[in-house]
Amino acid sequence: MKSHFLGLRTVCYPAPELQKTRDWYIQALGFPPYFDEPFYVGFNVGGYELGLDPDAPQGKGGTQAFWGVPNIEEAVAHLLSIRAVVESAIQDVGDGIKVATVHDPFGNQFGVIENPHFSLPS
Repeated sequence: MKSHFLGLRTVCYPAPELQKTRDWYIQALGFPPYFDEPFYVGFNVGGYELGLDPDAPQGKGGTQAFWGVPNIEEAVAHLLSIRAVVESAIQDVGDGIKVATVHDPFGNQFGVIENPHFSLPS
């Protein structure tokens, strides 16, 4: 059977204060967006897109996205240093996999995962 899906490509976060949100994510990720317009900002994060949309509906949803990191302790410490707030502290979920979630200063959930079974792009 042929699949119609290619895999995860984009995670969009609501960003009613687009420039402030953009600037925070530049700090969080350590690089500028590849697409930067008044109606949408897009970051290429290891071949996946983090989109910031000023018109996206806000509110708590059921979607969780986790961004791969080589060292979860360092990644969470960095996010906290730029005003993220812990939602779920670092947890070892088994087989060497660790996850954590924070909220950015704008209320969006930002999940991180350290998974030794997947290599990160160089």
